[in-house]
Amino acid sequence: MVKSRTYANRGMQLEKLIEATNKMYRATGFADVKKVPTPVRITKNVGGRINGMVVKGDLVDFVGVCQGRAVIFDAKQTATRTSFSLSNIATHQYETLMSWWRQGAYTFILLYFSEHGEHYMLDMQVLSMYWQDAQRGGRKSIPYDVIASQCELLQASEDYQLHYLKVLE
Repeated sequence: MVKSRTYANRGMQLEKLIEATNKMYRATGFADVKKVPTPVRITKNVGGRINGMVVKGDLVDFVGVCQGRAVIFDAKQTATRTSFSLSNIATHQYETLMSWWRQGAYTFILLYFSEHGEHYMLDMQVLSMYWQDAQRGGRKSIPYDVIASQCELLQASEDYQLHYLKVLE
């Protein structure tokens, strides 16, 4: 049997987990975080049949507010055991996160290492350091050991399936 090489639904489980947590955040009044819809340009509408194409967006996966502070992040999943490749982050995503971070928003990458079964909050200081180094010709990934030692390990907590905003309590 030939193994599928599509990445179309690679992060769906992670997004479902985040959405379940977001629903609880809204219900408890702790935060209001929403999935940013994928931008689509309609190219043709004939007899109720719509054709369109995905267009490059400026934002990341999720945006919201928690305890009066803006929250914006992207969700990424990797099957690699030893590192997280920076090629998984589009330049516009990094630039959006940096722009919001400079304005005081809580910004991060919610990262799932599927081989370890672990979720981490990759904060902007760690991401920025490795991103800038990669732009200067340095390493193009962040080692798992760095993420495990310098980033917040996320887990279920109380009623939240993945309490990724716990640090804002």
